Amino acid sequence: MILGISAYYHDASACLVNTNGQIIAAAQEERFSRKKNDASFPKRAIEYCLAQAQVTLSEINLIVYYEKPLLKFERLLETWLAFAPRGFSQFFISAPVWAKEKLFLQSTLLKALKEVGGVELWVLN
Repeated sequence: MILGISAYYHDASACLVNTNGQIIAAAQEERFSRKKNDASFPKRAIEYCLAQAQVTLSEINLIVYYEKPLLKFERLLETWLAFAPRGFSQFFISAPVWAKEKLFLQSTLLKALKEVGGVELWVLN
């Protein structure tokens, strides 16, 4: 089974798919948190998907995340530069968040997944 995760940007969610590509369960975190466009880690959505499939996180073959933070940051830098000097204010607001949190998402995701499943995970890039 494959667990897909969307988190930390907007509409955090999880989806569990079997090896034939059939969706077993999917949920948005906002359904559990009651926060519209919840961008947090989708802990309850993941737990829901695992419960629907009656499996634990350690039984999942692959966990995928939908974005590569470095590529997104590069796109944002290009956008900020393209709209300079008007884009500078947006850069000034966003850059500290990226430098502090979003560029290091892999370790953040691994910690959050360990809290859900209590298991150490391996990373393949």
